[in-house]
Amino acid sequence: MLELKNLNYVIYDNSKKKHILKDVNLSFEDKKTYVITGPNGSGKTTLAKIIMGIVSPTSGKILFNGEDVSSLTIDERARKGLCYAFQIPVTFKGLKVGDLMNIACGEKNNVSSLCEYLSMVGMCARDYINRPLDNKLSGGELKRIELAMILARKGEVNIFDEPEAGIDLWSFENLAKIFSSLKMSTNIIISHQRKVIELADEVIVLKNGKVEKIGKGKNFINDFEQSKCGKLRGEND
Repeated sequence: MLELKNLNYVIYDNSKKKHILKDVNLSFEDKKTYVITGPNGSGKTTLAKIIMGIVSPTSGKILFNGEDVSSLTIDERARKGLCYAFQIPVTFKGLKVGDLMNIACGEKNNVSSLCEYLSMVGMCARDYINRPLDNKLSGGELKRIELAMILARKGEVNIFDEPEAGIDLWSFENLAKIFSSLKMSTNIIISHQRKVIELADEVIVLKNGKVEKIGKGKNFINDFEQSKCGKLRGEND
């Protein structure tokens, strides 16, 4: 189980104190899918980066399987089973797709093994394993490769920051299949999209850095549509 205890993140803008996150308390149970949603600037990505150790909280604790991991580095958290997929995937000069997949797996794989993961994201291993991870790959290609890496990693907790962004014509149905294949893991997904929210066991709404509401999948959507917040982006897609 992953637990967030009284997390706060404060910055100073022109000498003025600004709470990006304020007293966030959340528990993520094993083998469940969670979607974190909310307005732009509500602290969603900051929260995800704090869980992974990319950003350090101003105060509060992160417990993973009962252990306080708040002071651990990104690498140390990754070795314990935390995985992170960026909203905008990073590139690695001099590294090939196959190299990255091998690093994710923790061992060298043959084409057949790599094909298992890349085919799940709509890519042919033979076409990609020797391609450099550089700006010659499109944003959609990089996004799919990152998703394949998460599959290969087999982490205990997977954090996805807007996984639907940049996947061009690739369908939500295929994205849903990926999350289904990760059902033995805990999945935390940041998204505004209705079709992604419908996949969740639990939906968490952040607003102004605070947890405003927690609800269950489709019941949450029905309640949301009747609220003053308006409609979810992409519901008519």
